[in-house]
Amino acid sequence: MNNWGTDKGKIGTERNLDFFFRPESIALIGASPNPEKLSHTILESLRKMNFKGKIYPVNPGYREIGGLKCYSSPGEIDDRIDIAIFAVPAKAVLEILKVPVGNIKGAIIVSSGFREMGTGGKKMEDELRALLKERGIRAMGPNCLGIYDTISNVDTFFIEREKIERPVRDGVSVLTQSGSFAAMIMDELANEGAGVARVVSYGNKVDVDESDCLEFLERDEATKAVALYIESVGNGRRFLEVASSCVRKKPVVALKVGKREPGARAASSHTGAISGMYEAYEAAFRKTGIIEVASYEELKDACKVLNRYSPVEGKRVLIITDGGGIGISIADSCEEAGLKVPELSETAVRKLKEKLPAFASVRNPIDLTGSVRDEHYIAALQETPAEEYDLSIVSLLWGPPLLTEGVADKIRNFADSCGKPILISSPGGKFSRELASAFTKAGMPVFFTPESAVRAAAVLCGRKK
Repeated sequence: MNNWGTDKGKIGTERNLDFFFRPESIALIGASPNPEKLSHTILESLRKMNFKGKIYPVNPGYREIGGLKCYSSPGEIDDRIDIAIFAVPAKAVLEILKVPVGNIKGAIIVSSGFREMGTGGKKMEDELRALLKERGIRAMGPNCLGIYDTISNVDTFFIEREKIERPVRDGVSVLTQSGSFAAMIMDELANEGAGVARVVSYGNKVDVDESDCLEFLERDEATKAVALYIESVGNGRRFLEVASSCVRKKPVVALKVGKREPGARAASSHTGAISGMYEAYEAAFRKTGIIEVASYEELKDACKVLNRYSPVEGKRVLIITDGGGIGISIADSCEEAGLKVPELSETAVRKLKEKLPAFASVRNPIDLTGSVRDEHYIAALQETPAEEYDLSIVSLLWGPPLLTEGVADKIRNFADSCGKPILISSPGGKFSRELASAFTKAGMPVFFTPESAVRAAAVLCGRKK
C-alpha cells in the first residue's frame, strides 16, 4: 500500500465526523434553477429525501431558488453549516475557499478536475488541501458523489432518481472511492429489493478516507455491516488499526480493484490512486478479519445477505429445492467455494421420509420435485436436525402448479424462529422475479442464480477469496 505506516494527519480540527451523517444544515454552493446543472439535481435529491434540516442555496446570480433564499457566499449565511456541497468548477472551489469562511464544518466537493487530471490537477488538489487545512474544514472528495443516507435523509448524488433508483433503508453501509460504483450498486440493490443504511463516495480523498468512515461506522448503531470498494489505501497502518477494531463489532467485506497492472493504470486516471501491491492488501484483509470478495457481483451478494443475517461459525449447507438439476448445481458451487454439503444422518433421513411424500428425494440436496406444495418446504426445514447444518439454501422453481406465493411467509416465519440463515434462490425470468418479490417483501434476501446464493453463503461463512 502506498504510504503504508505513514500518519499524515487530517486537514480539519474535528476528528468526529458525526456532522456529515447527522447534519442540521446544508449549503449548496453553485445552486441553480437550471435543470441541466448538477446542483439542480442535488437540490431535488435533498428535497425528495425529505431532509429535515435547513438548506441554503449559494449563488451570487440569484436571490431565490426553488422557494429558498439564495445567498451570494457561504459567509453571508448566519448559521453553522454542517455540510457545504461544492458543485462548481475546480478553480471556483479554490477561489471560494480563499475567502475566510468560519461557519463551514464539513465539505463535500463533487467537482472533478483535480488529481485525476494529471500534474496540473494535482497542483490544484495540493492547494485545495492547504486551503481546507487553513480553514479547519473536513472534506470528502473532490471528484465524488458524496453521501446517500437513509438514516439522516441526505442525498448529495447528482444523478436523477429516474436514472439511478434509490434503495430503501436497511443495515449495510457502503464505502467507495468510485462514484459510478456507488450509483451502480445502489441501483441494482434497489431493483432487487435490498436496502442500505449509508453510502459514501469519497473520491480523491483529499481529506476524509475509508479509515475515517470506518471509524464512524464502527460505532454507528444503524450499520450492521460494511462493504468496501477499494482502489487504494493511503495510510496502511491506520487502516489496519481501524479495520481490526470495526471487524470485532460487525462484518466488513471488501473488494480490491486495480489488483493487476491494467486495472492499476485505470485507477490512477480515475481518482489519481496509487494502487500499490495487491499482496499487501490481501495480507491486510487477512490480518484484520475483513472478508475479501473477488468481484462486484460477490460484493453485491454480500450486501444483500448481510442486511438480514450475521456470519455463522461453520460451513455446512443444507440445500432444499424443487428441481434436482438446480440442487446439483448449488451443491457443486458450494464445494467449489469451500463450503460443505454434508450427507444427512440416518435419523434425519427417517424423519424426513415420515413427513415428506414418497416422491421426494431425502438426501442433501433434498429434492421436493415438481409435485411440491408449500408445506413440503416447511416440513423439510423443520424435520432436518439443526445440528446437521449451519445455513440453508432454499431454491424455488415456480413452475410446480401447487406452489404459491404464500410459501414466502411460511419460510420467513420458520427463519425467524430457527436461528439459522435461510437464503432464497429463485432462478428464472420476469415471472419468477415477480413471485420471488414475496420473499423480499417478507424481508428475506433473494438470489436469482444458484451461484449468487452460494456466493452469499460463502460470505456468511467468512470465506476469504
